[in-house]
Amino acid sequence: MPNSETPTVILSGFADEAAAHKLAEPQFAAFAALGLQYYSLRFIDVGQGIKNVMQLTTPEIQKVRHLEDDYGLNVTSIGSPIGKVKLVDVEDGTKNAFVPFKKYLKDVKKACELAHAFETKLVRGFSFYHPRGSDPKEHLAQAADQLGEIAETCHRSDLTFGLEIEANLVGQNGYLMAELHRRVNHPAMVLVFDGGNIACQGYTQGEVFEQYLAMKSGIGWMHIKDYRHPAPPKKVGHVDEGALKHFVPADRGDSAHELILRDFRDALPKLEKKLARRGIPGVFLDLEPHVKGGGQFGGFSGPDGFGVALRGLLRVLDYTGVGYHLRDFEDICAARGF
Repeated sequence: MPNSETPTVILSGFADEAAAHKLAEPQFAAFAALGLQYYSLRFIDVGQGIKNVMQLTTPEIQKVRHLEDDYGLNVTSIGSPIGKVKLVDVEDGTKNAFVPFKKYLKDVKKACELAHAFETKLVRGFSFYHPRGSDPKEHLAQAADQLGEIAETCHRSDLTFGLEIEANLVGQNGYLMAELHRRVNHPAMVLVFDGGNIACQGYTQGEVFEQYLAMKSGIGWMHIKDYRHPAPPKKVGHVDEGALKHFVPADRGDSAHELILRDFRDALPKLEKKLARRGIPGVFLDLEPHVKGGGQFGGFSGPDGFGVALRGLLRVLDYTGVGYHLRDFEDICAARGF
């Protein structure tokens, strides 16, 4: 239990990773048992098959909200797939879709509506795919313009857009992310750091830490996953996300989480105040472990794997002096009305 002087994070995670068939109740039961009080909503089955959050109907939203109450959970972020479409309409040998941007903004507005329905202030998304084989730096201007419009759309709904770092995008490394943040320069866009998404591209621990430092001033929250290469890492160009299979807990990987979280600890009080001004309850560490497999649009850990990943993160937080809270008996008493 942290004391009043300990910089503290809010623990969360992508609940769909904890349930084999994405059913809502197994997701929520796993998180409640692990002591978590927040979750990010991405894929879920509430009786009509597995759906991305963007596809949920009003009755399904209402059912999820009731189940959240039953299990004592709140939504951290809408884990939307915003971004992850082609920036320009050219054939590049990938299966990535192209959607005209003005049409695409309708999806952003839908994500904003869902954020309000689930009472969260955060929408997670991505940058765009530059043509495979091209230099992402050549596409920074267009990507920043479009991300700026996404941020403004979120801002008008009193929400904050989190831009997640990921391979193959204009935003595949920390330096590109920092440049996008500088160019967009909008209070409604923050960066979402994810060490595993960098390490899996073949960067060393030192290089991952340097990219964290490049992003640091723009970070709003973090995703926690890690990657451990079976051989000395080698940088790759285009990453075959479906072939990535060496994801590990945060205390075992190549992402230098000890260094990163020790440094991030000192930034927490200032960041917490900054987020509070936008109605965000604190600094989230959002587990997305992928320890049983990952891919382009999600991953899987199972309830056992998610527990292993959570305990790995807690070991790093304890070692680096970062505070956190898991459900305790006082929470049980409060839920009972005592």
